[in-house]
Amino acid sequence: MSGPQCCENPPTLNPGSGAGLVEEIGGSKSYFSGSSDSKLAVLFISDVYGYEAPNLRKLADKVAAAGFYSVVPDFLHGEPYNPQNTERPIQAWIKDHGPDKGCEEAKLVIETLKQKGISKIGAVGFCWGAKVVVQLAQSDEYIQAGALLHPSFVTVDDIKGVNVPIAVLGAEIDHLSPPELVKQFEEALNAKPEVDGFVKIFPGVSHGWTVRYDPEDAAAVKAAEEAHQDMLGWFQKYIN
Repeated sequence: MSGPQCCENPPTLNPGSGAGLVEEIGGSKSYFSGSSDSKLAVLFISDVYGYEAPNLRKLADKVAAAGFYSVVPDFLHGEPYNPQNTERPIQAWIKDHGPDKGCEEAKLVIETLKQKGISKIGAVGFCWGAKVVVQLAQSDEYIQAGALLHPSFVTVDDIKGVNVPIAVLGAEIDHLSPPELVKQFEEALNAKPEVDGFVKIFPGVSHGWTVRYDPEDAAAVKAAEEAHQDMLGWFQKYIN
């Protein structure tokens, strides 16, 4: 992960935020929202700031209100990236928190959800979490649909390997996944007609806009909510 953009606009983390509750599942502490009786789940895989971000939990609550069981695991294990810690820059932090490790932990959470009776699972990843989701999306064994919001680390080869319906929501202003790269993702999906893809680049917004917006900024909220609706619509189409 290069450049500071992935770390701009850090959220004020709040372990008590959201309408749900925190419990452990599959070895990971997780925020849950919605009815555990639902047979449909959506896994939220955070950016580098982790699962205590209020806007992320608010989004999980919104998806839960639509009938899904929302699960937001702490794959960073209480060690979200801290931009104030100058002794541990992002390059050093990421060595201890690689997406590959997150993917293996996600598989354990998914397996536990299935044991609890969940029949279909979607996964959405933000920034760091998008790489985890794209790895899960290589097989329908784990998830049945995925969404990548302002992804980091994701390559064209990753997209070529996807085997479940995938949505990619990108920002016009993004050094990590610039519009040129997102368009290459779209071309890769178009070349694979057996896998449904949805690609959209949002004008005038920056990396992180879907979960790191200022709730007092009406324009920022509007752009974030448009992305949220696109993501929810994708899961309503395929996780049903």
